[in-house]
Formats: sequence, C-alpha cells, structure tokens
Amino acid sequence: MSDNKNISLADNNDKLNSKTLIMGILNVTPDSFYDGGKYNTIKQALIHTEQMISEGADIIDVGGESTRPGSNSVSQKEELRRVIPIIDAINKNFVIPVSIDTTKSMVARQALDSGATIVNDISGLSFDPALADIVSKYEAQIILCHTSSRPVDMQKKTLYENIVEDIYNYLENSIKISEDCGILSDNISIDPGFGFGKTANHNLLLLKSLSKFKKLDKKVVIGTSMKSFIGKILQSDDIEQRILGTFATIVISILNGADIVRVHDVKKMKVAVQIADSVRNVN
Repeated sequence: MSDNKNISLADNNDKLNSKTLIMGILNVTPDSFYDGGKYNTIKQALIHTEQMISEGADIIDVGGESTRPGSNSVSQKEELRRVIPIIDAINKNFVIPVSIDTTKSMVARQALDSGATIVNDISGLSFDPALADIVSKYEAQIILCHTSSRPVDMQKKTLYENIVEDIYNYLENSIKISEDCGILSDNISIDPGFGFGKTANHNLLLLKSLSKFKKLDKKVVIGTSMKSFIGKILQSDDIEQRILGTFATIVISILNGADIVRVHDVKKMKVAVQIADSVRNVN
C-alpha cells in the first residue's frame, strides 16, 4: 500500500513549519445535519472525494452513521452496507488515507480490511471497548473523541465539574486503554468532541483552552465544522454565517494547537489553514 495511504497523524509533531492536516468529511448517511443524502451512491461519493482531494484534503473521513445530537443509531449491518463499498471504491480510485468514522468494532474491522488506515471513534472507546483490540491487531491509527453519551441524548448530558479538566481526564483514560491494548502511542490522536454533549459556552471554553490538551502528547483533532453551536453564537441559522463561523474556529484552533481539522468545505477551510499555519510558523 502506498505511503500516502498510510499517512501518520504523528508525522509533523513538534516540527517547525508544521502543516495542519485537513480531513475531508464524506458522510454516506441520509440524515447527517449538513450533507445527509448527498453522497450515498458510489458515483456521488467518488465525485465528492475527487473534489476534496483537488481542494487539498489530506485524509477522507467516511461515516455511515449520523452523530448529530438527537440522531438514532443504525444497525451494524446497515452501517456496513453504507460504508464498505464506498471505502473499497475510494481505495481503488485514489491514493489518499481513508478514515472510518465509527464506534463499532466490526465496522472498523471490515473498513480496515477494505483499506482504511484510521479509525475515528467519537466515543473514545466507551461504546465498544473491543474496538481497541481491532485497531491494535491491524496496527491502525485511532482518533479518540470525547462525548457525554450516545448522540440520541448527548445534549441532555451537559453537566461537568470543569469542562476542560473533565474532558482532559476522559481522553487521558482513553489513551491508557488504547496503549494497554497494544496500540502504538504514535498511532493515537485525540479530539475534545466539539458539540458532543456540550453547551455553546462549553465549546467556547474548549476553543480557548485547546492548548492544554497538548500536554497529553498526542495530535489534536478538531471537528467544529458547521456545528449548531456556531449558529447559536452568531444567533443565525444562515448556512453562509456558519461557514464563516467555522472559518474562525479553524484559525483559532490551529493557533491554539490543533494539528488536524475535520471539515465539510475543504476549499474554503484550506484558506483558513494556510493563514493560521503561516502565523503559527512565522519567525
């Protein structure tokens, strides 16, 4: 397999002139909050993948189950039906790392068999602990994310003693579980989980305090793209306003230590990444 498909999320850690990686979102779901139903066929998915690659995506993140707050889970069989043919097709047609956005160990296993090299788990191993063993066995990479609960009720569980400390401790525990299962330290990245069981104020505090998560010595992934807290802050449901708000959160996140940004609109957010990287790396 090409090295380009095996990109290490730890490659540019602590290096001068580091480049923030862009993870392009490919939702193959009927109910995702922003692009549900747009890319459900192989043809549509390949067209959008090609577009994101041409616009500067470093990774394609394929998801077959909506994680928007309030959404219901889908069966393993249905999730596999949605994602596996598309991951197969991407790997046959493009040379780019593919991430599988799932909390299910068997979905992760089949996605890795189909050529994915990264597992993006919004639960930080709290929904399906067997996922860690799968990632370890395949020597794959994993993104450990914080959530307060499953999507269907995550926004009903937004009480924390200290939002930053609580999430830091959660991710620290997820890292320990991963390493105890044999996942290589360099193969682990973390995500504070913007919008997953947080109020708008919580998300602002996480943005402001993002640099504190660098103490965990892992790549920091952020996923603020088009999320509802941006609309709440701007007091607007307008999509263009959310795009501009996302742009701002990307710049702030990178300047506060983010290494990988997960976005819907690669073309626009690449501009944010280039500006923020230039500021971060200037000397």
